[in-house]
Amino acid sequence: MTGLKSRSDADGARPRSPLVRARAIGLAAALLAVILLHFAGPGISERLFDRYQNWAPAKPSRQIAHVVLIDPESLRTVGPWPWPRYTLARLTERIAQGGAAAIGFDMNFPEPDRYNPDHLVALYPELSAAAQADVAALPSMDAVFAEVVGSHPVVLARVGLVPGSTDYEVAGNVDASQLPVEAEFTRPLPADVASFPRAIANIPDLDEVAAGHGLINGAPDADGVVRRVLMAANVGGVPTPGFALELARVGKEIERVEPILEGSRLRAIRLDDRTIPVEADGRMRLHYGPMPEKSVTPAHLLLQRGLAPGRFRGKIVLIGLAAAGTADVVTTPIEDETYGVYVQARAVNAIVGGEALVRPRLAILWESVAGVVLALLAQWLLPKLRLPWSAIVPIATVAALILASWLAFHSSGLLLDPLRPIIIAGAAGAGLLVALFVEAGWARHRLELALDAERLGAAKAAGELEAARDIQLGMLPPAERMTRLNPAIDLDALLEPARSVGGDFFDAMRIDERRVCFLVGDVTGKGVPAALFMALSKALARSMLRRGPADLGAAMTALNDEISRDNGQDMFVTMLVGIIDADTGEVLLCNAGHENPLRVDADGQVEEVVMEGGPPLCAAEGFPYAVEAVQLVPGEGLVIVTDGVTEAQSPEGDFFGHDRLGEALSRWRVDRPAGEAGTALLRAVRRFEAGGEPSDDVTVLALRYRGAGVRE
Repeated sequence: MTGLKSRSDADGARPRSPLVRARAIGLAAALLAVILLHFAGPGISERLFDRYQNWAPAKPSRQIAHVVLIDPESLRTVGPWPWPRYTLARLTERIAQGGAAAIGFDMNFPEPDRYNPDHLVALYPELSAAAQADVAALPSMDAVFAEVVGSHPVVLARVGLVPGSTDYEVAGNVDASQLPVEAEFTRPLPADVASFPRAIANIPDLDEVAAGHGLINGAPDADGVVRRVLMAANVGGVPTPGFALELARVGKEIERVEPILEGSRLRAIRLDDRTIPVEADGRMRLHYGPMPEKSVTPAHLLLQRGLAPGRFRGKIVLIGLAAAGTADVVTTPIEDETYGVYVQARAVNAIVGGEALVRPRLAILWESVAGVVLALLAQWLLPKLRLPWSAIVPIATVAALILASWLAFHSSGLLLDPLRPIIIAGAAGAGLLVALFVEAGWARHRLELALDAERLGAAKAAGELEAARDIQLGMLPPAERMTRLNPAIDLDALLEPARSVGGDFFDAMRIDERRVCFLVGDVTGKGVPAALFMALSKALARSMLRRGPADLGAAMTALNDEISRDNGQDMFVTMLVGIIDADTGEVLLCNAGHENPLRVDADGQVEEVVMEGGPPLCAAEGFPYAVEAVQLVPGEGLVIVTDGVTEAQSPEGDFFGHDRLGEALSRWRVDRPAGEAGTALLRAVRRFEAGGEPSDDVTVLALRYRGAGVRE
């Protein structure tokens, strides 16, 4: 008993082992996906987040930022860039008169104005000494601009430099650690924050009087898209705010900037009551939206006409250059090309409105864990599912992850990547399915080997079946012999075997000069036993009928008793026997459980000859079979079929039946050879089956009475 139980347990474990191997492969694929995603970077995820921004661009609650744009029309009206500092001073005064809370120049002034008096004197040496003295006595354009800058809340830009960058060596004569920084940072910035050893500053006359300074560095991501804006960095080791952050600080008259750390990494920057989420390098993720036309004013309009007082009241105004050939053209998630000043303006709106995007610090860990959990679920669930659920469940899971990610973005500005768990779980599912497919292939190969062995063993039996089929067909009388039995009788038959050897048969023989006997039989069952019983039945029937019995019914009873004695397998035989008199056209029929014959007249009308008949042979020993007579006139015929005709099935499961049998025979004219009746009927049956495998033999015997006067 114990031994039997152990074998059963072992047999039960074997079917599970392919699934265990497939699940292990699926989990290995998931682990590989985690590793590859770690090294692949965030490119795919960032493009998905960009798509979110296109679907739902930012709509700031307050458009506090306003851009004064030095556009091509302004350059045509006022003059080519760079403008004299005097012109910029006038522009600044006009903006300040409009009530601006802060004014920021999104550009550098690292060199003195080329329109300063000393430059003009050097440019025109032909001036007299007196004229040179008068020109030199004029106030410097830089001094005029510096006076205006110092009189209003102006923020100037600064550009951080790293080794190898343009102008890095030129900026080496300036000690970056001594550059003025007005923002008071409450603590040093951590080492992960962006760091610039040197910087391009403005001329001292301007830097010393400005209300604030901010970095305008805006390096794009690896794919060239600007998604983040610098909020803070170390310049020469000194914490320095980004341009947008400094504008917000000056515009809101805030002195202190508080870095918020999580461990040793920067997590956010607090500006009074506003907390700005930033990444470890000090950059804020910006939620982009269109720049409203009402928030942009061309510079030449201010210089030519001015604006109504209060136009910029409470606004933070950024002055930027939008001329052809400017380097400050960037790509954003929602724009192929835009100006850097627009990016800074949107950043100001996001800072003041608290509407920055947030990518949680542990987001990658959460997403990877979610992917692993889904991978484990896939390993457990997928083998249990069947179509269509095996497709519906993964598709629904993908849709749910994307929907959850979208809702987090749209409602809270959270960036949660659905692709990472989808890829991890998808790799696990794909690995599982591929492994199961391979396992199925191996199992199929093993099964094919077993089937090959079975085929080798069955080849002998198959040969025997083929031999039995040959015996069945070989025992049928040839058509040439049947047509020569009597010139007054046109007689022909056909038998179309099914794939397996069956028990259908027919025969015809001449009894004397005027009488011809014919018969059609069908043995129940298939295969070799039916074929052997058919051979016995046909041989006994021929032996008893060819002598011309005086009583056909008595001969059928005797045949029934004789076959029954040798019926060890309890088989039955349906048989219809007929004897036709060529001189009179009378047909004597005896029916033992067979299909009734069909009479076809000269006009093609088909009529079933209803017979009382009796049971199949071997069903009731000693049964007295009756003889029934049918009178044919010249031109009429009889057709006898087996149930392989009436019980033929279509692909839909319908039977051919007697109605279709009569319709098919109505197309046969008895003035045509008898063989054409069988051929036409066989074609009709095969069309009805529409290529399906025949379930039984099809046998048709057709007889046409020509009349007594016909001679060969």
